[in-house]
Amino acid sequence: MNAPVPAHRPIQALPDQLISQIAAGEVVERPSAVVKELLENALDAGATQITVRLEEGGVKRIAITDNGRGIAPEQLPLALARHATSKIASLTDLENVSTLGFRGEALASIAAVAAVSVTSRTADAPHAWEIVGSHQGTVAPSSGACGTTIDVQDLYFNTPARRKFLKSEQTEYGHCAEVVRRIALARPDVSFSLTHNGRTIDHWNVSELARRSAHILGSDFAEARLPIDESAGPLRLHGYTGLPTASKARADGQFFYVNGRFVRDKLLVHAVRAAYQDVLHGDRFPSYVLALDLDPALVDVNVHPSKIEVRFRDSRAVHQFVFHAVQRALALTSATNFGSAPAPLPAAEVASGMPSWRREHEQTSFGSQLSATFSPSPYPLPGRQEGGVAQRTDSYGALFAPDSAPAAQQPMAPYTAPTHTMSSDEYPLGFALAQLHGIYILAQNTKGLVLVDMHAAHERILYEQIKNALDARIDGHDMQVQSLLIPVTFFADAIEVGTAQENQETLKALGFDIAALSPTTLAVRSVPTLLKNADAQTLARDVLRDVREYGGSRVLVERRNELLGTLACHTAVRANRILSVPEMNALLRQMESTERADQCNHGRPTWVQLEISALDKLFLRGQ
Repeated sequence: MNAPVPAHRPIQALPDQLISQIAAGEVVERPSAVVKELLENALDAGATQITVRLEEGGVKRIAITDNGRGIAPEQLPLALARHATSKIASLTDLENVSTLGFRGEALASIAAVAAVSVTSRTADAPHAWEIVGSHQGTVAPSSGACGTTIDVQDLYFNTPARRKFLKSEQTEYGHCAEVVRRIALARPDVSFSLTHNGRTIDHWNVSELARRSAHILGSDFAEARLPIDESAGPLRLHGYTGLPTASKARADGQFFYVNGRFVRDKLLVHAVRAAYQDVLHGDRFPSYVLALDLDPALVDVNVHPSKIEVRFRDSRAVHQFVFHAVQRALALTSATNFGSAPAPLPAAEVASGMPSWRREHEQTSFGSQLSATFSPSPYPLPGRQEGGVAQRTDSYGALFAPDSAPAAQQPMAPYTAPTHTMSSDEYPLGFALAQLHGIYILAQNTKGLVLVDMHAAHERILYEQIKNALDARIDGHDMQVQSLLIPVTFFADAIEVGTAQENQETLKALGFDIAALSPTTLAVRSVPTLLKNADAQTLARDVLRDVREYGGSRVLVERRNELLGTLACHTAVRANRILSVPEMNALLRQMESTERADQCNHGRPTWVQLEISALDKLFLRGQ
């Protein structure tokens, strides 16, 4: 089907009204875009109180009132004129812009597709003034407090084709509310009120970021977040980033601000995502509220019609700064730094199918002796029993008796409350009491009961050890390699044999010596010492699969963490492995000294804290 040939017309200048309506197509994409522009103007005017009133999702009405500086009556027509602004006056100003708005086209564009009135009063004016319609309207006296009210009604009334593309009232309201939330998160020093169809939906008083983010993002984020405040030269990153255990299936909990402006910049998103690569594999998304402050001259905000993307003068430096700041915060997620771990993900957040890493708990095969992996515990406990309960509880009180020697065998005695206060700084995870179903370790610390997923915890410890060993090798230090007295041979197809022969350098960099004995047989001659207790054939097949699929260089750089996570998972202690009390305590001590020990390589919690107060509630004590 041939497209119709447009009629030939001479080149001519477009009328101002049509120019404004064309510009409105970029600025006023939907009602939420109007809300964004007007809120940014209010903040640029120094407002500390802002009220947003919406009707029918913002299509019928958007009215925003602030207590800012106001607009003098003689300047009201200019406020509605195209390319008129008080925020920049030269190219130098544009290159150093520190305000949220600066183009001087938002109000003119809005007025081109809606009925607009502006009522404003400055601090020295006896009353307010109002202009209706456009910059050609008449300025008349009005009533109102200091500040500005901009009332936008009947959006797209004169461009019905645009109105047809709008979604339902609830959808458009949702977009408007999201804009308000984004801006409210950036400015906790400003109070915001949001109403829809006459009903108050949200109200946020002036507060600090901790309270504002908890109010807007909910208690789940507030209870599982890490503070960040780091500076380097002209850069400062501050805010909160969520623990990996609080990850989500969607990226709707991510808020990044550059000089107070909400942005969705690929470079910044990648930097944060890369910082989580050690603790959040797969398709989960972290939540965060982060603000990057820097000299306005170092960032160009005039690269996108809605100013949602930016361009940095030194993008690599910014990427590395954000990456390392978030990575350092996540590295502190261990029992030594935090008194308790967050609760596991809500059931609704977990996929219905059991992921492969979780099936480790269902396996009945045992790992080799854990004592070969853990160093001997310096905290042996008396009265060990065989089976599910590792220790008699009536002798546990002796552990906390004054001047007691941990290694000495204490006489059996009824349990009494400890008279010596156990330091949470020394042993945040406390000491082992028992093992539950061969899966969990029960321990007591100063706050109450600690539950540890032993496979997940051991997996994280091994992962960090393998990663550090590989990093040390890259820095020129030798990786500890265990040569096998009897090489492990196994049948391999032609592709596996070819992969082993073609990627010897990569395999050696990972600590493996895998040689071809025949066109159908491979032999594993050595493995990293940290993995010596794992099944050599399984490890070899996993490594060869990743090397074949992604290439040797990508495995060592981009896919390294995923591969190391797989290797650690295969090596970690399995379910139904009965641990002695010294082994359990050794695991607790290693968790306390391991970075990112609060979650396994898949972002799941390795331990949770049940405080005494929570246990009291279960038994209705004190009620």
